[in-house]
Amino acid sequence: MNQFRAPHRSSVAAAAATALLWCFAADLAAAVPQDAVDDEAARAGQFDNGRMWTFDAPPVDYFEEAYGFRPDAAWFDRARLGALRIPGCSASFVSPAGLVLTNHHCARDHVSAVALEGETILDDGFYAASEAEERVIDDFEADQLIEIRDVTDEVAAALAGITDDNARSEARTAKLEEIEARIHGEYGGEDGGHVVEMISLYNGGRNSAYVFRRYTDVRLVMAPELQMGYFGGDSDNFTYPRYSLDFSLLRVYGGDGRPLDTSGNFFPWSTEGVQAGDPIFVVGNPGSTSRIQTVAELEFRRDVSDKAVLEFIDSRIEALQEFYDLDPQAGEALDMRNEIFSLLNSQKAYRGQLRGLADPVILARKLDYETRFAETIDTDEDLGEYRGLIDRMGAIQEEKKAVAAGFGSFLGFTAPQYASALLTRAIWAFQYLSASAAGADQETVDGFKESFLEVPDYPARLEEILVEARMLDLVRNYGEDDPSVQQMLAGRTAEGLAASVVANSVLADSATAAGALEAGTLSPEDPGLGIIRGLLPLLGQFQQMIGTLGTEEEEIAIKLGQARFAVYGTEVPPDATFSLRIADGVVAGYEYNGTRAPTHTTFYGMYDRHYSFKGNENEAEWALPDRWLDPPASLDLSTPFNFVATADIIGGNSGSPVLNADLELVGVAFDGNIESLPGDYIFLTEVPRTVSVDARGILEALAEIYDADRIVAEVNAGARR
Repeated sequence: MNQFRAPHRSSVAAAAATALLWCFAADLAAAVPQDAVDDEAARAGQFDNGRMWTFDAPPVDYFEEAYGFRPDAAWFDRARLGALRIPGCSASFVSPAGLVLTNHHCARDHVSAVALEGETILDDGFYAASEAEERVIDDFEADQLIEIRDVTDEVAAALAGITDDNARSEARTAKLEEIEARIHGEYGGEDGGHVVEMISLYNGGRNSAYVFRRYTDVRLVMAPELQMGYFGGDSDNFTYPRYSLDFSLLRVYGGDGRPLDTSGNFFPWSTEGVQAGDPIFVVGNPGSTSRIQTVAELEFRRDVSDKAVLEFIDSRIEALQEFYDLDPQAGEALDMRNEIFSLLNSQKAYRGQLRGLADPVILARKLDYETRFAETIDTDEDLGEYRGLIDRMGAIQEEKKAVAAGFGSFLGFTAPQYASALLTRAIWAFQYLSASAAGADQETVDGFKESFLEVPDYPARLEEILVEARMLDLVRNYGEDDPSVQQMLAGRTAEGLAASVVANSVLADSATAAGALEAGTLSPEDPGLGIIRGLLPLLGQFQQMIGTLGTEEEEIAIKLGQARFAVYGTEVPPDATFSLRIADGVVAGYEYNGTRAPTHTTFYGMYDRHYSFKGNENEAEWALPDRWLDPPASLDLSTPFNFVATADIIGGNSGSPVLNADLELVGVAFDGNIESLPGDYIFLTEVPRTVSVDARGILEALAEIYDADRIVAEVNAGARR
């Protein structure tokens, strides 16, 4: 489900971003030799790099050739202005009065946040029967893209003559910040209601400034029960046929406190829907893809990186589930159920990606594309500056393998969802004490102290579980015989060490820890700090290697992105960057498991799933909420519910509107099938599919089950007749 949600504060990707270091590790069973792949199967396809088109280079000719219509600039403007980017997801305006459609799983955290004392609206669902009952969502941002400026030439001019990789990186960052500040000033600065984001395309080969109008008064209007938004649970996640009502409705309000007038920028609700063979267009913000990575980089992921991420996810699911089972009440207070859902989703996603990286056909197609690209560079005199870069990128991947254990040991080290609060405090305390002793400037020292004081408390048993999990990461990757690991364990098991540290460290409690830091009584011999000291030899070796190679790797990736753009131009879309794209496809079933998946499912199938699993071990995943068990006779069970299409989407596309050629809303994207997971590094259309909630199914549920008459009237009034 959340594969199509971009990284956000509670995702594994965000854990990496906030961690002291990122991760990777271990290796995967050897794949079938690529020379065993049939020549035709190994040939790269026209759209292997995807169909996530940018709005500053819309594929007008391609759309005309593929679908028989040639959209004009006004069509693309309407598609752009009707779309929104929200935290981690996509969304869209679907009425003239600021009504916003997105996925249930995109609003799940916010549904919990707006619940009043004693309410369980995440489980029971929520519907505001009047405008006054719509609930304000705190700290929420909805961004509408209003302008795109290509600043590639300006950035290139600032780098002219700079050859050192570190100097180029610093100069690029400074120039992008300067451009961002200048354009932001044009739109009124901090008080102008706009934000400017510098978007790098083609690995930084191209640079654009995206200007967003930002809306911050957003309110919850409707969300079905969690069981409907997550129907089928982890078992049905990344599968099809599906029966998930994964949608929610929000509303944007203007500065006058009234619903925003969006009469010129919304997608009318389709009354016809789509059928097999119909073209569809998905407008959203895909989070990230790796399709222009070299084969060597993909092999590094296969052999070193993604398996380590999967091992980390596996271990944290086990850790969080262990605590939740011991103390469900405390687990709910920590929003642990949502974290486990997200981890289960990521677990399935990484397993699918690893299967793809072990597929010799996929890597053979990538190698074919790369070989032809390299030949073009070698034979074109104008591309001489890019020769040898692919080989050097491969050499860097080999050098990184020397510290593979470090990649696998430090993921999410300070991420609050998955890391011990005690060890997080120990990290900040160590840096605070070191900076103070070294006479660092006061701002730096105060920064470490502030981070230290902001770490929340966890129950003691959860602390023990998380410290043990971190030690097991180190044992798994470095081995029990490593001197640093032996020093930390001191003859104890990981479990024994965790229990001892939590029981004896002043860092186990925020108040005690703050008091010791303020009084200057925090001892360097504190057992929490002892673990950090034990890590230092491993951490130092890892940081030195990655620091040396990281900047060079980034600069090579940028240059290869420039080379790809020079060779292919906009015919090859750039990788996803959580920036607005339009992706095309057709509604189509596919062959799977010896049969064929239909283009659409219906409410009949949902009830069949419910009753077929009744009494089975995992029946709760398909258990319908009470209000659905005795539906009114007026509920049309043949209404299309979910459907599949060949559009190109990835994480961040959750909540994207699915549109027909008239820019009418026909659905909302929420998932992909299991075969779509290698889409991070290659786009295929034979079997991979995007899964969406049909707009007709949403309307039927609103009208017949939730009695949401005012919302039904609102979207019907906006629909074209």
